Amino acid sequence: MIEIKAKLVRADSAIYATGERVECLIEFTHKVFQDEPARSQSRNANEASQENLAWASAQLHCYRKTSYSTSTGDKTAELAEMIGRTALDAVTQAPGEVIVATKPKILFCDLRLLPGETKMYFFNEFVPRDGPPTYRGHNIRYFYKITIATQRVKSKVQTLAVPIRVLPIPIISRPDELPVTVETNEELAPTNPFLEKREISELEISWHHLKNVTARRAPKFYRISNKRGFVGRFCLFKPAYKLGEDIVGSLDFGQCQVRCVQFSVKLQQQELSIRPQPVQNHQLQSQTPTGDDVSSINSFDMASIASGVVADNLHKSATSGSSRDKEAPEPTGKLSTISTSHQVCYATLQTQVVVPIPLHVTPTFRTDLVDVRWRLHFEFVTTTLMDFGIPNPEFGELKAPAQMPVETMVWNLPVTIYAANPLQIYAPNQTFNLLIK
Repeated sequence: MIEIKAKLVRADSAIYATGERVECLIEFTHKVFQDEPARSQSRNANEASQENLAWASAQLHCYRKTSYSTSTGDKTAELAEMIGRTALDAVTQAPGEVIVATKPKILFCDLRLLPGETKMYFFNEFVPRDGPPTYRGHNIRYFYKITIATQRVKSKVQTLAVPIRVLPIPIISRPDELPVTVETNEELAPTNPFLEKREISELEISWHHLKNVTARRAPKFYRISNKRGFVGRFCLFKPAYKLGEDIVGSLDFGQCQVRCVQFSVKLQQQELSIRPQPVQNHQLQSQTPTGDDVSSINSFDMASIASGVVADNLHKSATSGSSRDKEAPEPTGKLSTISTSHQVCYATLQTQVVVPIPLHVTPTFRTDLVDVRWRLHFEFVTTTLMDFGIPNPEFGELKAPAQMPVETMVWNLPVTIYAANPLQIYAPNQTFNLLIK
């Protein structure tokens, strides 16, 4: 019996970024149990009972599971690709559809193990930059696995899968700026003829670019109002965040014409299908707009257009008296609420909003089938009663009325979430094993 053990070299985190190197240690051990006959202790018996593996290889696969229907052309292409594939490819097709695969690396050929003997091999591979991140959504899933395959003589192929999590790193869209940046850094650095110049990898450039994007402060202000008047002003300090950060904003209710009784802010993930699905005619006739009603919110910061926060995403609510000339609502897709912040803010002039971003979620990304976005979903409960509808008493306590007429208005503000450094996310990995009898 042969036992195969695989463990990632990075013990504190089984998370990698696109373009990063994955390293794995693979052990092959000939297991010997105590209940075997005593004759196996002799040398000739050991030679006769030695295990023989014909070959072993390792490679990285990205799988996709989806409920979206594919066109006939795609199915024809898939059938054409199946021609000439090896038996190992057919085995790796079991978990799902392989969309990204690295070249297999041969670990050994004709390995012979004596009872109790162990052989260890080292496997390393770069995560493809063009692959999708690890994502588990409503209608589609992307996941990565290191596939370790081996075969005995006159036996079937045995595989061991080691799952890993992959985070997307944006590719630099303007590589022509790279030489300028390098030359500038060299000019500012102290000159030393004894120091060797080290080449900067593409991954380091991407991390530096990502750090600059998420650290840049660009406050944007949004005026919140409905048909009854001005409600407040919201300030978002930056539009781009990383996993593990807090989305911090401020709300100013000074000089308001409509009181905000309470509000809630939800961090929601949108899963939008890129390929349209066929819809029956009777469904189209009975379909009603499912888009969220949002209030009339005007941004007076023109810089928000460059950051992706544009006025097209700020729809008008039917409850705010702007239902005339209403355009068709944008598709919301599948929504998942990740974090929620709720406050009671009646008679509050200023307050802050803090919404945490968990480390286990998937950042913003887009593929040929799905577009994953993030947004802040606001729900405001407003009333026209100023100071509870009664003047403040000179003595005693001010009591709130038993009933208060309120209205609810909602607003969606898109934000961009990027990946964090995988070393900052603690996710200890385990050892994966396979027994070949």
